[in-house]
Amino acid sequence: MLSRTGVATCENIESILPPKERLQKGPVAVIECFQQIPCNPCYSSCPRNAIKPFDDINDLPVLDYESCNGCGTCIHNCPGLAIFVVDETYTEEEALVKLPYEYTPLPKVGDLVEALDREGKKVGQAQVVKVQNAKGQDRTPVLWVSVSKHLSQQVRNIGMEG
Repeated sequence: MLSRTGVATCENIESILPPKERLQKGPVAVIECFQQIPCNPCYSSCPRNAIKPFDDINDLPVLDYESCNGCGTCIHNCPGLAIFVVDETYTEEEALVKLPYEYTPLPKVGDLVEALDREGKKVGQAQVVKVQNAKGQDRTPVLWVSVSKHLSQQVRNIGMEG
């Protein structure tokens, strides 16, 4: 399905998800990069060296889950918009998902938005908790959205009405 539609399969996703035990410890990156292409900004941008060195520039990134603290620096540095941070410890009922967002207009903190899956289908509702849009982010804002905890590994974008 990935090569035909650009949407990762369940097998693709399962191969990169952090272990359940790690998700229970706090925020951690989820790198949904599945194609070998010459790219490594995630590795060079990680301040904790949680993304392991590449033997070849075409290698897929490998994350050391225990070294990752979910800072999200890698999110806006990924030209493929393939990195997210998930925090399943955000509240009892909600998870926090940090995601790249390159559309306009930018939502505002407090906005209720549609929570979209990898195919762009609405799977629920999200609330915008924070909008990071610093000059050094190379025009890739990072949204922090809270979603129902059971949607933490599904929500990868948002939709705004209108």
